[in-house]
Amino acid sequence: MKLKLLMSATAVAALGTTAVAQEMADEMTIVSWGGAYQNSQLRAYVEPYLEMHPELDVTWDERSGEAVANLRAMDEAGNITWDLVDVTAADAMRLCDEGLAMEVDFEETLAPGDDGSSVEDDFGDMLVSDCFIPQIAYSTTFGYRTDVEEWGGEVPTEICDIFDTETFPGQRSLEQRPIGNMEWALYCDGVAMEDVYDMLETDEGVDRALAKLDTIKDDVVWWTAGADTPQLLADGEVVIGSTYNGRLFSLIEEQDQPVAMLWDAQMYDLDGWIIPEGLDDATLARVKDFLYFATDTQRLADQAQYISYGPARASSAPLVTTHADLGIEMAPHMPTNPENASNSFVYAYTWWADYRDDLDARFQAWLAQ
Repeated sequence: MKLKLLMSATAVAALGTTAVAQEMADEMTIVSWGGAYQNSQLRAYVEPYLEMHPELDVTWDERSGEAVANLRAMDEAGNITWDLVDVTAADAMRLCDEGLAMEVDFEETLAPGDDGSSVEDDFGDMLVSDCFIPQIAYSTTFGYRTDVEEWGGEVPTEICDIFDTETFPGQRSLEQRPIGNMEWALYCDGVAMEDVYDMLETDEGVDRALAKLDTIKDDVVWWTAGADTPQLLADGEVVIGSTYNGRLFSLIEEQDQPVAMLWDAQMYDLDGWIIPEGLDDATLARVKDFLYFATDTQRLADQAQYISYGPARASSAPLVTTHADLGIEMAPHMPTNPENASNSFVYAYTWWADYRDDLDARFQAWLAQ
């Protein structure tokens, strides 16, 4: 790997003009999710950073959905090839607990808020792990086609309509993992929202959730990538399906497809960065310099110009205005908008970090039946 002695603009801002030059790598591999979300990252802060640092070569890897398994394998092989990884909060907790993600000194690594707030005050409750640097609040929710003749003019209005194949016949798409599906299944089987996770800690609760999913299993197309459901909806191969709300925003507003959003019982979640353990000093210096820039108040607000995810910083929220290309107001399309969040699941990050491996095994065994 080529190395250069550089003093970045972000380091100057953080340390002052008398700071000592740092040796930073001129290559960096960023792991993300592809699609509309990765494009929002590219436009909001990667391209501006590259304008300041033309010596840097950025490589993208779109396997964030497999981050835990891949980092475990890299660690076992003693060969960490990723430099910065975008993950959900629960996956960040798992990686932190296993020593695969680096603990971060937030006040030292990140910029203070543009409003004068400290890093910890600005991010607040979104700092859910010592290894997790939050970027956005998003949700997994459902989109449905608005032109299904068999529905006779009816449209889904609540989450449990996905289990109603008589009123809303047609193929559904669900993610090929337990998260979200298990919560929705128990909720639609009569379990109160506040009791869902307690129920899922029992064998009875897991069996009950899978039994509810059995009622639509023959009507489900399973997806593994965030782009799958939008494509399936656009092609008319499914009539309703789950995916990330930003993907649906792109499908509805940017692509003008006959699709609408179902916000009821959206699965509210956080996404952000982890730094893999084991980076060499020059690569770590580059990653930290990039993070200081990419997670500041303005950059997180800029990202919301391209995708309907709420910025993780409180100081960024007042700066969110209109879509950079469409000119439409973005606030009504955010999962945090009061009208959209009236009946949301607050995703249990710590709970899933503890139970994910066991429930993955149960869920995959059920799928194979």
